[in-house]
Amino acid sequence: MKLTPPKFLELKQSGRKIVMLTAYDFPSAEILDGCGVVDAVLVGDSLGNVVQGRQTTLPVTLDQMIYHAEMVARAVSNALVVVDLPFPFCQLGPEAATKAAARILKETLADAVKIEGGADRGATIAAVVAAGIPVIGHCGLLPQAVRKVGAFVVQRDRERVLADVAAVESAGAFGIVLECITADIAAEATQVAGIPTIGIGAGPYCDGQVLVFHDLLGFSADAKVPRHVKCYADLQQTIRNAVKQYAEDVRREEAPLN
Repeated sequence: MKLTPPKFLELKQSGRKIVMLTAYDFPSAEILDGCGVVDAVLVGDSLGNVVQGRQTTLPVTLDQMIYHAEMVARAVSNALVVVDLPFPFCQLGPEAATKAAARILKETLADAVKIEGGADRGATIAAVVAAGIPVIGHCGLLPQAVRKVGAFVVQRDRERVLADVAAVESAGAFGIVLECITADIAAEATQVAGIPTIGIGAGPYCDGQVLVFHDLLGFSADAKVPRHVKCYADLQQTIRNAVKQYAEDVRREEAPLN
């Protein structure tokens, strides 16, 4: 049965941990959804890093997000599909963000959008929600603000994090991603929030966790995966071995098979 934003919200009350992973194409999303254990699939602007090979998420366009989201959402029958609102639409104010979010839902089968920022995005989140578009917030480390902050660092400002989480919930978001926040602050935010928290680099005490698909599978082109990532496979090596075996078969005239 399809997971909807109201059902996603209920998972916090049930106490069952929420499983979220990213996906950027049809076959990956189909595999994730077919496992039957993934609650939400995030089409992240992290595609700029893991698919496009860029240093930041900033160059990713709205058209590119829609292109990838359409493929992913078409492959998913059960999980909630959430799409990142790319830079600079979160930053341009309620009208621009609402128009961009509306395009995402109109042109894909996605269920919700994700908006980066805390108290300073309250009016934007409220406007998008008022337009009938479900929103998941994103506080703590904000990849879209990397030019402003200068580096990706763990967030330790307790008062700011708690204020941001409260503002995002008050604005009408039905969930919130907490990125690179100390475990004790994330645990406190999770306890006081009435909406589910999804951690990434924020310790084990959030209501759920999200990882990048490529990092989970050891498939990232960049070998320097974040410290909080546990790799559950080594697809890089598996692919290298397969390519080498194929090359050997070709040179021995053993491929293709007749």
